[in-house]
Formats: sequence, structure tokens, C-alpha cells
Amino acid sequence: MMQGHHFTTYEDFWQWSVQHKEDFWQETVANLGIQLQQPFSSILDISNGIEQPQWLQGAQLNIVDSCFQNDAEATAVIFQKEGGTLEKISQKGLENLVNKIANSLRNLNIQVGDTIAIDMPMTLEAVAIYLAAIKAGNPVATIADSFTPNEISVRLKITQPKIIFTQDVLLRAGKTLPLYQKVVEAAAPKAVVIKASNTEIQLRPEDIYWDDFLSDKTDFNSVIQSPDDTITILFSSGTTGEPKAIPWTHTTPIKGASDGYYHHNIQPGDVVCWPTNLGWMMGPWLIFAALINKASIALYYGAPMGTGFGEFVQNAKVTMLGVVPSIVKNWMKTRCNENMDWNTIKCFSSTGEVSNPKEMEYLMQLANVKPVIEYCGGTEIGGGYVTSTMVQPNIASTFSTQALGGEFVLLDEKHQPATKGELFLIPPIMGLSNSLLNRNHHKVYFEGTPTFRGQPLRRHGDQLERLENGYYKAQGRIDDAMNLGGIKVSSVQIEAIVNSLPFIKETAAIAVSPSGGGPSLLVIYYVEKTADFSDEERYAMAKDSIKKQLNPLFKVADLVKIKELPRTASGKVMRRKLREIYEKP
Repeated sequence: MMQGHHFTTYEDFWQWSVQHKEDFWQETVANLGIQLQQPFSSILDISNGIEQPQWLQGAQLNIVDSCFQNDAEATAVIFQKEGGTLEKISQKGLENLVNKIANSLRNLNIQVGDTIAIDMPMTLEAVAIYLAAIKAGNPVATIADSFTPNEISVRLKITQPKIIFTQDVLLRAGKTLPLYQKVVEAAAPKAVVIKASNTEIQLRPEDIYWDDFLSDKTDFNSVIQSPDDTITILFSSGTTGEPKAIPWTHTTPIKGASDGYYHHNIQPGDVVCWPTNLGWMMGPWLIFAALINKASIALYYGAPMGTGFGEFVQNAKVTMLGVVPSIVKNWMKTRCNENMDWNTIKCFSSTGEVSNPKEMEYLMQLANVKPVIEYCGGTEIGGGYVTSTMVQPNIASTFSTQALGGEFVLLDEKHQPATKGELFLIPPIMGLSNSLLNRNHHKVYFEGTPTFRGQPLRRHGDQLERLENGYYKAQGRIDDAMNLGGIKVSSVQIEAIVNSLPFIKETAAIAVSPSGGGPSLLVIYYVEKTADFSDEERYAMAKDSIKKQLNPLFKVADLVKIKELPRTASGKVMRRKLREIYEKP
């Protein structure tokens, strides 16, 4: 596109993409080959205001149709079970499976508009179920398989699905972990259960196994909908406890696919691997960014921490490998992938946490010095707002540019432009959410925000620093949310759990940055209620409560006793002050 418009620098290209948004997104829709059953009358309509933009106005489509434009025999998914061998399914094979599932949903009387849920690892079946539901006009509530029954229950109550898809157990790193059992404890609706092991489990009377669910019928006509119809409900932790339920529409995947196309250079025939889950936005992102761009999805069913994963990347001939920085930290510590042949990799991408330059430079070396595309965005964005490119110098742990088609501004505490400050998005941007299921969208993202050049701004919560060379560096969150292991969670959620411990009067959970940079560490300050229990016992109790009641992936780095929590005049806990105290040399 740069050549077509005679841009000589990337900066000129980005400026054009935000100054001529309608032209940029219209050309992007064409470049991605987005399939429309009825063309749009206008690419963008803001007659209802900047908070409620209408993209592809007047169009009719089903975004899943855009995922099946490749040759019938082209590889759609490459997958491997832990300890197994490489398997592949073609574009036609995946489409047939998707259609079988869509017909099966109708056989269970799941009608257009009914929500279904998925709580299972990222497998071939998970990808097919996800696409089939959207093709059949059924929004998908996606739930991460690592969540506790309590957290699963919260998400089911918000979305009210008619049916849930899950596995009997999780097989990971040589361990057999319960999954169906957690779904049952969460009082889930009728479940379709996929057998991942030979372990015998007792199903509830209303539940059925996958083989009894799946139809043989391989023809199914996509349900054609409006661009703003909901296709997915994802969850992102807010700052008030209950997670925000964020609907994705048929236009949201266009944002993710465009980021894959422009920023990650995903091309037809590429192989894209990103260890993730449908419960996090990178799961749906992976599906759409790969398939719309006619690339293959690479799925490893085991843990991405050892040589098994490294060999899968090698044998699948992965061309773009996405990571969470915590994974790279483990690879560097164990040196498990240093003897792999990763020469097919064209670039890496890193998201979910602040990365460490030393670790990212190590990652580059694993594929003979290939660039790392730093990528930061949000579930409510559908992709990234700041990232890197393949046409600019790559500097470890920095972002080289604002994402194409989108714009933001950094403001200080007085709402003046600054080189380091809170990030505010400048709408409209394709992919941005227009609604929330369980919150007032205006209050969450727009109420009380400043204006910039006369334009209303949208709140996001991240803090960035613009460097002297024009690149950007992540500085964590400005609000009470945090990213732990690539998962966004609120301080309030953590505090609600540890506050129930017998020795605790009150707490404040914060995320602190290691001195050398890298993923945030969870630190919990607490005011003592009773002198019972040793420091070691207290620490163990805090770790155990979070593991069992919230997420076993969240690790407590430190438990710190304090006489009283610092508060503002209005009584709000000053978590930023606690971060400053903890990080002070």
C-alpha cells in the first residue's frame, strides 16, 4: 500500500491512515478480501456521535466467510498433542468440520441469537466450534481454561449461554488437570464434552459427549447479519471487581486481521503460532489474523515451556511466533530451545506484559536475529494501538509506531500533552467496542475524559513514554488493573479474596516492575488483624487462596505488612504511592 500511494516513509503512511481514515479502512477491507453479501453504503458513519460510530454501514456479512477464501487443499490448521505427532487439516476439512458443528447446534435447538460458551484449551475442535457458532449466528462467550469454578460461574451468569463446550480434563506438562469438573461446579448449562483422555468421568444427565453431538451433514449456509451484531463476548478485568463483558462484532476481526497484515506481515502460506486461549483476545485474534490472511494456524496442545513446544515450532515451520514475555524468561533460564532450527521464523511478536530488553534480544537470537514486533492493545480494541513494523529499525522492548488506522495522545496529570503520561485513544477506530454487557460503556470509557484539539478522547488506562527517537516504551497501568502472566486482572478482585484470610484487616494489591524491566510482579500490602501465623504461613495462605479462588497462574511475589494503607482525602487507597514505596531503591 505504501508503494501504491507513493509514500517514501512509514511515518507518512501512518499519518495518511489517520488523516484519511475512511480511505484507509476502505482499502484495508479490500486488501483483506472481506466477503460482503451486501456492500456498505459508507465505510464509516458518525451521525450518532463519536462514541457510537457505524462501520460498514448498510453492509450484510458473516465474518467467518472471510476465513475460507484460501485453496481447498491449503493447510488451515497444524496441530500436535503433547507427546504426539504433527497433524494437519486442510481449508476444506476445517470448513466441513465447522459446518458439521453448525448443523449440530441446530439439532440441539440452538437458535440464531442464542449464546454458547467455550471453556477448553486452544485445539482444532475449539477453533472449529468458535467459527461454527459465529457462522450459525450464535455469539460465543469465551472462558479461559485456567479459571477456577467461581470465575467460570461469574462469566456464565453474565452471558447466560444455552450450552457450553468443554473437555473432560486438561493434559499439560505431563499432568492431568480437571476441567469438566470445574464446569459442573460452576453450575454450567448443558455441556458437550470432548474426551482428551481415557479417564472415566460421570456426566450429568443433561450432558453429552462430542461424538454423540456431531452431525455428519457438511453443508451449512452462513447466517448473514449486520456489521454490529455480536459474534463474541470476551472478558477484561475492570477496576470494580466483576470483569467487563465486551462484545465483539463482525467488524472487530477486521482490526485484528489488519494488524496481522500490516504489522506482523502475515502472508498467504505463512504459519502463525501463538500460545493462547479463546478466553483471551489473542485466541480469536489468532484465528482471524491467520485465516483471513490465508495463513495456517499452528496449535500445540501442551505447555509452551519446554523442548516439546520448540520442536513443534521447528517441525511446523512456523513463520510468525507470538509470545508472552514470561515464556521467554523461562526459555532463557532453561535454554530449552537453543538447539532448535527456527530459521523459518520471519518475526516474533510479544504482548500481554511489559517485556525485558535482555530477554527479547535472547529471543531474537533463537531464530538468527529476527525482529520482535512489540504489540499492545486491548480486548475492547480488538487489536493493538501501539506496535512495531517490519519496515522500521527493531529495538528490543520498544514500540516503533502507533498502529495504522488508529491514533492516541499522551497526557500528564493536568491533561496536557506529555512525553510520558496516560494514554487516551482518539476515536473512531475500527475495532473499538461500542457497548458492554454489564457496564455503562460511556461511564467506563468516556465520562470525564479531556478533549484534544477539540476532539473527545477515550480512556484506556495504560501509561506510555515517548522516547527521543520517537519510539514508545510501556510504563504499566495508570489505573487499578494489572497484567499478570499476560492476563489482565483488577486489584479489587485479588483484594476481595485475600481480605477473607483470618490475619488480614485490609489489603492493597499492586503490580510492580522489576528493576531490569520485564513482566510485572504481584505484591500485596496488608494491614494486620491478628498476630496469629508466621510470615511463611501467611505467605502460603495468600498464595493458596489466589490459586484456588481466582487463577493458579497468578503468583504472589511478595506479601508486605504495613501499619496503615495510604489514602486520599476521600478515602481512596493510593496504590500508586505503594508502588513508589516498593520500587524505591
